[in-house]
Amino acid sequence: MTVDTSSTGDAGVGAGAEHLAVAAAVAAGESVLSRRFGSAITLVAPEDLAGSGPATVVRARVVSSSFALPRTLVIKHYPDQPSSGADPFAQEAVSYQLFTALAPDERMCPELLAHDGRDRVLVLEDLGRTPTLEDKLYARDSRAAERALLSWARSLGRLHASTAGREADFNALLRRLGAPARNDASRDDELCARVPVVIQERLGIPAPDEVLAQVAAALEQARSAGFRAFSPVELSPDNNLVTGESVRFLDFEYGCVRSALVDAAHLRLPFASWPDALALPAGMSEAMVAAWRAEVVGVWPAFGDDDELASHLTTSELLRVWLITGEELGSLDLSRHAAPVSREAALVTWWRDLAKHAGYGRMTAVSEFAARVAAALAARLGPHADLAFYPAFR
Repeated sequence: MTVDTSSTGDAGVGAGAEHLAVAAAVAAGESVLSRRFGSAITLVAPEDLAGSGPATVVRARVVSSSFALPRTLVIKHYPDQPSSGADPFAQEAVSYQLFTALAPDERMCPELLAHDGRDRVLVLEDLGRTPTLEDKLYARDSRAAERALLSWARSLGRLHASTAGREADFNALLRRLGAPARNDASRDDELCARVPVVIQERLGIPAPDEVLAQVAAALEQARSAGFRAFSPVELSPDNNLVTGESVRFLDFEYGCVRSALVDAAHLRLPFASWPDALALPAGMSEAMVAAWRAEVVGVWPAFGDDDELASHLTTSELLRVWLITGEELGSLDLSRHAAPVSREAALVTWWRDLAKHAGYGRMTAVSEFAARVAAALAARLGPHADLAFYPAFR
């Protein structure tokens, strides 16, 4: 889900299905607030925030009430029951409950004001018309973009530090809503097994046994009991608001507790799961890792050791690149050279970076294999093998 917080007025509230969806969200919000506070609360001037996920997302103004409610609220309404598997409403409701129980300075997201499993609705604090991290990356101010990226990394570290050791709480809240815990283990196993076949078929490069062993070790690290904390999962710059104090996270439809190192890999591969991911300038990822590390080292002292941190990060980076390759390489058109900005170029960049980092960590087989994959992809793409920078850094 992506929320457009830059829209103005009621332009997003049109006729037909969209109007009905907005009206249903407002009605659900009024219902849960009235039950929560024991008195009728009316919401007016709804504004569709154009969520792209299963929820209708609306900003609405609160008619004067005797309760200490903010002037405006954000309502997320999930009208449909999930067909199978994890329930995005439950994942998000439990995620916000987990953070709302924390002290305000540890809450790296809007406050949850009310929710209801029957109406499948969340009522959240409205952070206002605040720019997203995406806005900063696509503006023409490199210093502002750098500050926003470092703030994002610090916020991610604070998010991990404040939720470390709270997996039992998260799962208990899920059970209370009658929802299953999210489990991607079988999916990741299938993807990992597919990658050597895809790389052999598309690029003609066999994966050495030592590399496959390293991938298996990376999977084991991701599933281990160590370094577990809450993760938003969708680490995309359009899901982060840059406020005056810090970056705040939005969209917990896939929120879960997992190894923080899975998220930390995105400091090496910034926003790799986002389809529009571009390149950052030299040294930016290292600065982001340092900002994240400063927030978590008090909880996980092992990360105070440079070599140990680098080893963990490279292992997690290997798994991220491996899984993304399994998801995307088979469907990419490697004969096409028209678009200078592409997922193909992103894969070249990420395999090159993995080769470099694995080399630093003396993971020789991984480094050599990654370099071969990057070179083969680059040869197919020709002059378009270099990933473009975000506009802020051009």
